[in-house]
Amino acid sequence: MNELHQLRLNIRDAHLANEQVILDSLTSANPISQPDRELIVSRATKLVEDIRASDDPGVMEAFLAQYGLSTDEGVALMCLAEALLRVPDAETMDALIEDKIAPSSWGEHLGQSSSSLVNASTWALMLTGKILNDEETEGFAGVLREAVKRLGEPVIRTAVKQAMKELGSEFVLGRNIEEAIERGKKAKKLGFTYSYDMLGEAALTSADAQKFFEAYQVAINELAVNCTSDDIRENPGISIKLSALHPRYEVSQRERVMVELVESTTALARLAKQAGMGLNIDAEEADRLDLSLDIIEAVLRDPELAGWDGFGIVVQAYSKRCSGVIDWLHALAGELDRKIMVRLVKGAYWDSEIKLAQQEGTVDFPVFTKKASTDASYISCAAKLLGMTDRIYPQFATHNAHTVAAVLELATDKQAFEFQRLHGMGEQLHLKVLEQELTRCRIYAPVGAHRDLLAYLVRRLLENGANSSFVNQIVDTDIPASEVASDPFDELTETSNADAPSTIIQKPADLYAPSRTNSKGWDLHSTRDLAEIEAARTPFKTHQWHVGPLVAGDNSDTSDNKVIANPADPNDIVGSVSEATVETVELALNAAQNWSDTPAKARADILRKAADLYESNFGELFAALSREAGKGQIDVISELREAVDFLRYYAAESEEIIETNPHSGGLFACISPWNFPLAIFTGQLSAALAAGNGVLAKPAEQTPITANIAIRLLHEAGVPKAVLQLLPGAGAAVGSKLTADPRISGVCFTGSTATAKIINKSIAQHLDPRAPLIAETGGLNAMIVDSTALPEQAVRDIVNSAFQSAGQRCSALRMLYLQEDTADIVLKMLYGAMDELVIAQPWNFDTDIGPVIDQPAKQSIENHIQTAKDEGRVLKSLPIPEVGNFIAPTVIKVSGIGELEEEVFGPVLHIATFEAEDLDAIVDAINAKSYGLTFGLHTRIDDRVESITTRLKVGNMYINRNQIGAVVGSQPFGGEGLSGTGPKAGGPAYVKRFIGPMSPQPSVSNRRFTRTEK
Repeated sequence: MNELHQLRLNIRDAHLANEQVILDSLTSANPISQPDRELIVSRATKLVEDIRASDDPGVMEAFLAQYGLSTDEGVALMCLAEALLRVPDAETMDALIEDKIAPSSWGEHLGQSSSSLVNASTWALMLTGKILNDEETEGFAGVLREAVKRLGEPVIRTAVKQAMKELGSEFVLGRNIEEAIERGKKAKKLGFTYSYDMLGEAALTSADAQKFFEAYQVAINELAVNCTSDDIRENPGISIKLSALHPRYEVSQRERVMVELVESTTALARLAKQAGMGLNIDAEEADRLDLSLDIIEAVLRDPELAGWDGFGIVVQAYSKRCSGVIDWLHALAGELDRKIMVRLVKGAYWDSEIKLAQQEGTVDFPVFTKKASTDASYISCAAKLLGMTDRIYPQFATHNAHTVAAVLELATDKQAFEFQRLHGMGEQLHLKVLEQELTRCRIYAPVGAHRDLLAYLVRRLLENGANSSFVNQIVDTDIPASEVASDPFDELTETSNADAPSTIIQKPADLYAPSRTNSKGWDLHSTRDLAEIEAARTPFKTHQWHVGPLVAGDNSDTSDNKVIANPADPNDIVGSVSEATVETVELALNAAQNWSDTPAKARADILRKAADLYESNFGELFAALSREAGKGQIDVISELREAVDFLRYYAAESEEIIETNPHSGGLFACISPWNFPLAIFTGQLSAALAAGNGVLAKPAEQTPITANIAIRLLHEAGVPKAVLQLLPGAGAAVGSKLTADPRISGVCFTGSTATAKIINKSIAQHLDPRAPLIAETGGLNAMIVDSTALPEQAVRDIVNSAFQSAGQRCSALRMLYLQEDTADIVLKMLYGAMDELVIAQPWNFDTDIGPVIDQPAKQSIENHIQTAKDEGRVLKSLPIPEVGNFIAPTVIKVSGIGELEEEVFGPVLHIATFEAEDLDAIVDAINAKSYGLTFGLHTRIDDRVESITTRLKVGNMYINRNQIGAVVGSQPFGGEGLSGTGPKAGGPAYVKRFIGPMSPQPSVSNRRFTRTEK
């Protein structure tokens, strides 16, 4: 094993390793003596005092001092800045301005800032708020206010738009590269050089990627004439984002990325070499790091780049892998006999990395959980880089005085590195460095149109707006300079005994502690997790299961074997099933027992053991879900996790409920669907079991194998066979018998609305009048996207909501409303994003969309699409494989939800456009269909959120996120009206519904509001 390969393994080992172990190893390898630490603090304190003594501490610093994340006004301004300049229509623009400005207390900030610009802006905001505020609505004052507001809105609109542009211009160097170069001349005279970055969101489409590539090309060519020095360090440079150069920059698409993205990145690097300038690859999310290193190595090995010292890589100090990446880069540069640049940054995605790790159930976090740890990591890695200047030119990007002081104190050669800062931030700090030290400073300068720069600005505000950030604290004179410049190593020493990382932020596994353990996740961005999955499921790739009824009595009376084939490949025989007959059901009913004699605690422990068995048998479950149900790898992981969460959540719930509310137990019929053959199947029966009932489980006819594996594991965990019996078979034989037998205490059903009505009628005729029907049925789920929405975010959520799982989710998006003013932009982006989807065998890791469940489902959906084609309403459709039950993801134009007569259960999205004044009518139309499962809304207007969600009769509402993937215990799931009845699955009322005869619960209890702002 060569050195580079071993170093890559070390990087992977550090990804989710123990935080303290990583930090201890890093600091011990790069020790800084106590005297040096004291000198660093002294120097840093002096820098803080000098900055505070200056007349102008900086606009960003002054702005955050008044309008940081801790103020309502600051949050409102960030929302306004992020959205306003992309809104094209006056009506929505006025609504957004009023929503963000009118409610806030601007007067409290009057004259409080050290910046005249901030104070002037505060005056304008206060006056605008007074005009827009609607507190006085009666009499002459109200009439006058309304008149002023009406007449003033065009003026206010223009003024606020201009204010946002002015704010943005403080932090973005130019709208194009020519303007940026011109504006940068002043800073160049002061001794600064620049690294330019072309602004914009990550590419969603190939057209986006091409646009960014061309923008980088133009920028390099424009900058070439300014590269006048033989020393590349004196010349301007450019920073590029790999996510901007490829729409599928992700591990699942590695084969494609390593051709296309390597080619485009290499082309830009060659161009930069010809220009005599530096090119840095910006750091991005943690899940892309391993892939980015493959790309970086492939580009660096290009023989045409030999002799060029301008290739740069950005490395994030908050990452546990930071030190390992630096070691690998140094070794790679040595092997290639090259010098490279390394820009060391703290990292800009901390909040999302923490949240994502918790959501995905990873072993640990990829980043340090304390600011002091990140600061210590940065300084230790800086010390390492300063010892590698034979091959690396370090670039220290920071606005923190202590970090700057540390680098200056540790460096022996002030020309062997440079400092970097963001344009519009840290100016005074870096001016002090230029004045006092013989070193270089470079400005990272964003370039882009106003529409793009505001989103960038908000990210910078969020990154630096926390109360603990240096940028925020530098102008807060209530905090002593010595405290602002304090030593992070001292803070870590003080808190080391308190185990702060684990007590402040819950580790992913402990997210729901102490009630339950979070389900284990598998990271499809990790080569190790991919290898683990592949090894575990491979034994079942050609395995054929034979399953039948699992009843406590004699179960020999079954129908002939029925073959189960892979919906993606009819030649792949997954297994066979001997289906239960009416006689089998009778045997099961006679043998059935409830579970109430076993204490609730013991039942809960058995369900937890079953959850553990599910996780340890993940390979077989993944294989069965993929081959029997046609599920892709993202879906098999989320389904197993949901099933495990159900087991643990209901176990915990039952312990609290049953001990204080003893239950004599009954018999429940649990009838589950094929679209979630493990998760919904497990959720139904685990709640019934947790309450002390016996269960007769009827899985969908298409997916008995997955159900059989689940029952086998539950029995292995300790659930008695007489308490839990499996009855695979046809609805006419099994379902009809179960729902008409008076021995059944209640029915839990997930499926079509039509079947639910039949079951409801049967229960009314044959079962105890108090027997509950707990039903979750279909939906005509809508999403509204207004003109304040970020198109890139909306399109990602539309694609996931409509097409993930081949559209075969109860919660999937069926009806999309786009505001007319921005519809063309969103649709162009949507069609481009659809073109990037991979439709193929679900077993493959690179597949995005698999098949629909069977031939009848395929035929029904194709008939619907064909009708739309005949009427000229198909807007977009994709090619599909010739073999298998594949349906082309399709977009169909309609006038509105009123045209949809029934749910089309597949990857079909219906689209209508609307004017801003149509929103009330859309809500009325959605309610009129009487379905009420999920709803999505993309908007930045809080009043609009409140107005729409208050009126809608829908169970789950999602704001600024996708509308699929409800999480057990966090987002209980269920619908109203034709979409279901009874308490929401995965919620605190669910187990209670299985305890004794109860009256039906009002459907309004099924409402939930889930908001995610990005």
